[in-house]
Amino acid sequence: MTRPMKIILLGTTGYHQNDRRHTPCMVLPECGVLLDAGTSMYRVGGYLETSEIDIFLTHVHLDHIIGLTYLFDVARDHPLDRVRVHALPEYLVAVNQHLFAPALFPKKPPFESRGLRGPVLLADGGRLSYFSLDHQGGSVGFRLDWPDRSMAYVTDTTANPDAPYVAKIAGVDLLLHECYYGDDEADWAKQTGHSSTTPVAQVARKAGVGRLVLVHINPRRLEDDPIGLEVARAIFPKTEIGEDLMELEF
Repeated sequence: MTRPMKIILLGTTGYHQNDRRHTPCMVLPECGVLLDAGTSMYRVGGYLETSEIDIFLTHVHLDHIIGLTYLFDVARDHPLDRVRVHALPEYLVAVNQHLFAPALFPKKPPFESRGLRGPVLLADGGRLSYFSLDHQGGSVGFRLDWPDRSMAYVTDTTANPDAPYVAKIAGVDLLLHECYYGDDEADWAKQTGHSSTTPVAQVARKAGVGRLVLVHINPRRLEDDPIGLEVARAIFPKTEIGEDLMELEF
């Protein structure tokens, strides 16, 4: 029987961290893949199992990239031979010109910038593909496929079961999808380019995914159920709320 693959949710909020959650970074320790590089990036070194890492950025809003400035400490916790940062070419320009502008962060960590121009083969025989999402300033989602498993990561978009991206995530075993707001604040979701509970669950149901884990939770909400979990489960029963340091197998 094939051993399950593990992904660790190092950060499960967006915009800014709070006393319960940090901003996004998801790590697949066995293959050295990181999805986004938010404030939770400082935790990565304690989980990596490889000497090379590939960081894939959905977009370059600060809550998803600030952790690139933490790479020096990551490498002290877990020595690294090579670091590659993958993003759309225009996003990499913004990172290198602005995040690492000399007045802001004068010592740039050693990493290679790799522009996304098609599917990327992963070190463990997997394949990562990306697709466009509707969000202010732009964003992409990721799908990761292996011969016997698959997952998708969708953040910073307004969920809609009729959106083009739903076809891109069809049938994945695990879907990590942002759910910044509960249905009581659905109007804010549309205004800010984020998602609320019911449409996210509808996306999971229409895409026929195996399991839905909600991430990028509103940092203003500290309670155990900030988005109305039973509402989501009434539409898609296999729904969970992601928590920092949660380990998922798929």
